[in-house]
Amino acid sequence: MNQTSQTEQQRSYQNSSAMIMTLTLIATISGLLVVIAVELTRPLIAENQRIAVEQAIFQVLPDAQQWREYRLNNRELHSVDESDDGIAIYAGFNQYGRLSGIAAEASAQGYSDVIRLLYGYNPACECITGIKVLKSTETPGLGDKIYKDLDFIANFKALLARLNSEHSALENGIVTVKHGHKSKPWQIDAISGATVSSRAVGKALNDSTQYLLPRVVDQLAVIKPVDPAQSNGDANSE
Repeated sequence: MNQTSQTEQQRSYQNSSAMIMTLTLIATISGLLVVIAVELTRPLIAENQRIAVEQAIFQVLPDAQQWREYRLNNRELHSVDESDDGIAIYAGFNQYGRLSGIAAEASAQGYSDVIRLLYGYNPACECITGIKVLKSTETPGLGDKIYKDLDFIANFKALLARLNSEHSALENGIVTVKHGHKSKPWQIDAISGATVSSRAVGKALNDSTQYLLPRVVDQLAVIKPVDPAQSNGDANSE
């Protein structure tokens, strides 16, 4: 091998090494910028999520003025301050600081994708007091009526969800019926032309209440009244 060939190989090696170092540096800087961006936006994202949850809670629990977060874990209800493991249960309090109801998430497969919603439950009337759709990709003009159709939404102003005498399940399961055929307070009047989406809402509510209410209702004494003068931030920081 002559000297010219050796020189060209050395240059090629040096160029390759320089390129690899440059790409490595770019990748490292890019990764660092991504991490910095995530850390900077994390508080904003968390605050936006808190605001969205708060608005949903106040929508499904009309009498609520404040709220606190609890968790159901191993059939035990406890404050989220003790542990953030388990199913989120949101307790709503009226203007006097007394419990006005609880809210929880439910989900079921819709026509296009899974429908996620938050619903409120009032132990005084043993009924669901409202729903708020959190995620839905149902067909515009049809399936999206589950959160746009006022007649359908009216199903959830006082939808019966009473436990049986043993508190082991609902006395009557929540079920969606054909539009115009509702005759019982635990039935949901479906939307004409959006039966799949309507049934998904009913299934989500029935599955969630059948599981949660037998485990939560008898533990509501764990949820203590709050000071009416406190803000939500103060109440949730205790």
